[in-house]
Amino acid sequence: MKRTILFLLLFPVTITFAQKKLKIVKATSTSVDIQDDNYPVRKNAWTVVPKEKLDVYTTSAKKVTFYTDKESISFNVDPKIGEYDFIILVNGTDTARTQVKYDAKAPVRKPVAYLDTLQKAGKYNLADRREIPVFTYQSMDNPNLVRIKKDLKLDSVAGNGNELSKVFNLLHWVHNLIRHDGNSDNPTLKNAIDLIKVCREQNRGVNCRMLATVLNECYLAMGITSRYITCMPKETNFDDCHVINMVYSKDLKKWIWIDPTFDSYVMDEKGNLLGIQEVRERLIKNMPLVLNADANWNRTALQSKEYYLQTYMAKNLYRLETPVISQFDTETWTSGKEVSYVELLPLDGIVQGPQKRESTNQKTGVKFINYKTNNPELFWTTPK
Repeated sequence: MKRTILFLLLFPVTITFAQKKLKIVKATSTSVDIQDDNYPVRKNAWTVVPKEKLDVYTTSAKKVTFYTDKESISFNVDPKIGEYDFIILVNGTDTARTQVKYDAKAPVRKPVAYLDTLQKAGKYNLADRREIPVFTYQSMDNPNLVRIKKDLKLDSVAGNGNELSKVFNLLHWVHNLIRHDGNSDNPTLKNAIDLIKVCREQNRGVNCRMLATVLNECYLAMGITSRYITCMPKETNFDDCHVINMVYSKDLKKWIWIDPTFDSYVMDEKGNLLGIQEVRERLIKNMPLVLNADANWNRTALQSKEYYLQTYMAKNLYRLETPVISQFDTETWTSGKEVSYVELLPLDGIVQGPQKRESTNQKTGVKFINYKTNNPELFWTTPK
């Protein structure tokens, strides 16, 4: 998937609509992100409606950018001109005529203040000693992980450098190998070999959860301790979350933040690598954070600290969840399988109980066991 920035006045006209030549922006999803001026991007801010004769976006911003899942288009808004028409072409068939219209009285739409919500989050409880299982990590000697290492030629990918160079080489490789598609359906087989295979054969992408799954199994196959973490908002009913990896560096003696969707990692002002918990604490306390300069989406759209950390991840760092066992093929659902997760939530999290809940999916036959804790020390425990 490729997202290309188009500037209205720099390229030749590409379509005629009602006797007027208009720019085309391609899309496969009807959900569009919008950025007004230099404020962070607002996710899912616009819905494409092809049946509308003209869909108008009114703003007093001086610059507006529409981001589809494939491309984007920017307008430097001149109040004297006032109106900018273009076409959003969905799946190559449905055309939606869209207009950016300047109105001095219209508000500049800012993103929801997710950082404020995170900063008001109730504290954790280090005294919470409710029992949760011990986190374990599959050995690199496991036959499935041995096969991953051999078939994907991970020794060559990781290289002969130190521990961190291998961690980053594997991150960049997975990011460049598989494109992110947040609207894609999950394949039936959810392991590194089969996910890479289906992406190649069907020329498709996968969502952030599947990207983190692939990278997690590659790390385990190379003897690198890793888990994938589901990062969620405060609300229990939500249509967007994010999944990244936490990797334990033996050299640094700490967990570090690794995100294959955005090819990203996070540092403090001195260049020290940070873990998920440290990033969360620094956001709450307004302490300095540095995002790697080449953090990007699908090799096309560079990410800023303001959007990626202070908006998108600020929303998704309220609650965190991870499987108890980090292993091959965790979420390929087969009848009789049992999977356990632990959720870390602050004291003002909406649903605090039950502390342990068991359920069985009647369709797949998979048994799920979910634990909750308010104690970050138990969640981020150092691997043995």
